[in-house]
Amino acid sequence: MCGRYSLSKSKIELEERFQAEMLPDFNPRYNIAPTQLVPVITSQSPKGFSFFYWGITPDFGKNKPVAQKLINAKAETVHEKVSFKNAFKQRRCLVPADGFYEWKRLGKKTKIPYRFTLRDEELFSFAGIWEEYENVNGEIQHTFLILTTSPNEVVGEIHDRMPVILPRDAEKKWLDSYSEVAELIPLLQPYDPEQMASFTVSPLVNSVQNDSAALIKKTSPIDQHGNYTLFG
Repeated sequence: MCGRYSLSKSKIELEERFQAEMLPDFNPRYNIAPTQLVPVITSQSPKGFSFFYWGITPDFGKNKPVAQKLINAKAETVHEKVSFKNAFKQRRCLVPADGFYEWKRLGKKTKIPYRFTLRDEELFSFAGIWEEYENVNGEIQHTFLILTTSPNEVVGEIHDRMPVILPRDAEKKWLDSYSEVAELIPLLQPYDPEQMASFTVSPLVNSVQNDSAALIKKTSPIDQHGNYTLFG
């Protein structure tokens, strides 16, 4: 699964990497969570960042737990599932990121957060699909899901799934509305582990209320243990 990620680069870095226009008031994000409004790039608007809700809107998720199936879709079956296959064929998107988080469980109450990045911590994109719908007030809203696959050796030490990270040269094909399913499926593979890194970070990332640059810094797990009873 992928339930938290970061996009800590600047507006200029994002525009240069994806050749798309970003809103003037964009601020880096260090702890992106489901129901939040975040940037994606769609084939319908590849020259600009669109802002969609991850999984569900805040109103829909109010006072309800956010189910994994509402924020992720399995790459192995996304083209077959009734709930996802139309979006897979017609509404694909890039989800810009520069890292994601998973938690390693140590006992019943202790979980150590890890951050996963590319080797040089450069920007990359998750493979996503999106939906458009009309809410009860007649407003058009957009949501997206991140596709997940089996983990590579780096992520597999911590979790049994990982988000699909698209190789840079595959992004154009992923967005191309003329790409066939048979061309897209091979793109949904675990990312090359030789190109990835992981490290422990502060337990402050456990709370979605925290969103600062301190969250993406390497932190010794030994230093964390004294604090974990606060977040167990």
